[in-house]
Parts: sequence; structure tokens; C-alpha cells
Amino acid sequence: MRGRNEARRRRHARVRKAIRGTTARPRLSVYRSNRFIYAQVIDDDNGTTLVAASSQEEPLRTKNLTVETAGEVGKLVAERAKDAGVASVVFDRGGYRFHGRVKALADGAREAGLEF
Repeated sequence: MRGRNEARRRRHARVRKAIRGTTARPRLSVYRSNRFIYAQVIDDDNGTTLVAASSQEEPLRTKNLTVETAGEVGKLVAERAKDAGVASVVFDRGGYRFHGRVKALADGAREAGLEF
């Protein structure tokens, strides 16, 4: 019997076959744990992380992980991406459903001006 995380990793591998971040349009990758949510903008051509944000950072660390907190992380990663010169990304949901906190992070990034 496979666990929930193993099933998520299989889904993520299936999605990653089709999604690839380029220098012109990097990948916005999401990882969600029970306590925190993380987002990275990754250039797969060069194998580098351009910017990152998480709910573990100082202003958000004391808050519980909710849809609102995930939205704030999305806004934070979008602002940092804009500062790094990234306007458009490919969204990688990491094998999670596009629902709840993952959707809130995506909506927050869109609100802050990131296109995908």
C-alpha cells in the first residue's frame, strides 16, 4: 500500500514531464506541508532558483497556515520575481490539487502582477 506522499510524488513526476521552466518563462513551484507553504521560481535550463518565499519567513512565521497566509506568500514571491525581472511563469502545482492553499498562493501571485 502506498502512502499519500508517494502518490503525490507520482502525480508530480507525471506533471513535470510536460512542465519545464525556461529562462524566458521560469517555473513557479509549490511545496505544501502541514505547517508551512513554500514557493520557488526556478529556471530549469540553468538549474537555478531565481527567487523563493515561504510562510516560514519572519513576518508570516507566527501565523498559522491558512488560505490567507498562502495568498500572502504568493504575493511575496511575485514581488520578488518582478524585482528579478520575471514577468511570466509556468505554474507547477507540485502534485497537489489546485484547490485551497495552493490556489490561494496562485491567486496571490496573479494579484501581485505575475502572469501565468
